[in-house]
Amino acid sequence: MNDIEIINFATTPSIVSRYMRELRDVTIQGDPMRFRTNLVRIGEIMAYEISKRLNFTQEKVQTPLGYAMCHEISDKVVLGTILRAGLPFHSGFLSYFDNAENAFVSAYRRYKEKGDQFDVLVEYMASPSIEGKTLILIDPMLATGSSMELGYRALLRKGTPARIHVASVIASRQAIEYLCETLPGGITTIWTAAIDPDINSHSYIVPGLGDAGDLAFGEKIDG
Repeated sequence: MNDIEIINFATTPSIVSRYMRELRDVTIQGDPMRFRTNLVRIGEIMAYEISKRLNFTQEKVQTPLGYAMCHEISDKVVLGTILRAGLPFHSGFLSYFDNAENAFVSAYRRYKEKGDQFDVLVEYMASPSIEGKTLILIDPMLATGSSMELGYRALLRKGTPARIHVASVIASRQAIEYLCETLPGGITTIWTAAIDPDINSHSYIVPGLGDAGDLAFGEKIDG
């Protein structure tokens, strides 16, 4: 396993625990706006925690009464988000990293005619250069880890990042293990609000919360 750090918010109860309870609760999930808002909130909290790992410089700032020394982020940050479920989560990060550049990758499952087997396809990407920058990869659900890996590989066409932070709301144990084997060690940290023990035959996280994209935006028609 590569030298990849795992930060699991569930190990220390916090306000994130409340938002997670509401995201999982089938009696609350019927409110799409509340579901999206909780994704935004977790994104904001995670962005704040990740900010502590960035590099800062001091700047002299003039106030109405004098001068103050203030810290400013010196890293160039790119928020790379997997569509479509990642959009509310992304919004939370962007409200904190408001000067960040943004990248978007469309990675989705194409199921085969019979059974639960599928391929993960990437058909769209829009990204600035990520060369030498801090890349924050955003996807609320890491079930197998394949979409995240393929999204990362697609973004490498735009350069090689100096630092990688993977941000998720729920990850399966299998996805964590897979990403620890496939993402670069030494420069990658995985952040998640919970690690669930399993995935089912349909490759959904168990106990998970269901389909985050459908809960946030409504059901889609596959095909």
